Amino acid sequence: MKQLFSLMVEVMLPLTLLVAAGAFWPRFFADAQLAVMRTQLNRLVMYLFYPSILFAVSSTTPIDRNLLSVPLLVGIGTLVSGALLYVLLYMLPIWRKLTDPTRAALMLGGMFGNTFNVGVPVLVFFYGRDATRYAVFNDMLMTMPLVWSFGVWIATRLGSHSTDVLHAPVWKVMLTMPPIWAFILGTATQQLGLTYQPLVNAAHLIGQATIPVILFVLGMTIPWNRLAPRPEILSAAAIKLVATPLIVWGVVQASFEPPGEAQFAAVVEAATPSMMTALLLADRFRLDSAAAALLIGWSTILFWLTLPAMMALGLVR
Repeated sequence: MKQLFSLMVEVMLPLTLLVAAGAFWPRFFADAQLAVMRTQLNRLVMYLFYPSILFAVSSTTPIDRNLLSVPLLVGIGTLVSGALLYVLLYMLPIWRKLTDPTRAALMLGGMFGNTFNVGVPVLVFFYGRDATRYAVFNDMLMTMPLVWSFGVWIATRLGSHSTDVLHAPVWKVMLTMPPIWAFILGTATQQLGLTYQPLVNAAHLIGQATIPVILFVLGMTIPWNRLAPRPEILSAAAIKLVATPLIVWGVVQASFEPPGEAQFAAVVEAATPSMMTALLLADRFRLDSAAAALLIGWSTILFWLTLPAMMALGLVR
């Protein structure tokens, strides 16, 4: 009980306040141009804050099997959950009236979690500041490659049915992303023994803005006035918040004896709510953006209930 109360104060309270600030911002500042603010803040994160924290962490993190088990385990949970979502949304007759763009948007939101911006505060609470490395390596070695390969395939082939995947090949798009180059540079300096601690400290200072800014943007993104509890949205959220971490926990129990910090960190990463990139993909590939936004909203809200439940069950510790 004491640990749960500490989690509520140290993690849930600041995350809630940051999301709430984004939600109430347009109410207090009527002249705020939300679309412009979201775009510019997202660019600031993508081109400055996020690359900085990736460089700081990757340049000081030795790579070992335990660390690499995190993206492997979360990747397994993501793919199995994707299969469950495909059966639920495309094969069962329960929601045959849903359009393919809606189904694809829910698949993307139900598969991929907000493993950095929500995952890092929870990981740091349980395992200390160095646990940020689990989220960083999971994002770079699992989430980003899978989103921009399998995720794009889902969006284009199962959703919009577009053969014109991107204006440029996916690999070219990925190579233009600053976070990837920051991670590669940081990993190279660590492996070559060229880490310069003052530079790492400077990058970490800049990168600390990543999570507060993104959570503020999340608050502006969730359609608070349209959060109707649609059954298909709640079902996709249940798979993301409950089924995925249970799948990862099951794989951990079957494969690791006894499980270590990295394996429990993988369960935490698997338990995170839907990532905001699902909305970006929905916008980019003409999917159901409203459904993606609703899933992000509901999964974020319900996460405050499912995480304590997993703590009580011993899945997260």
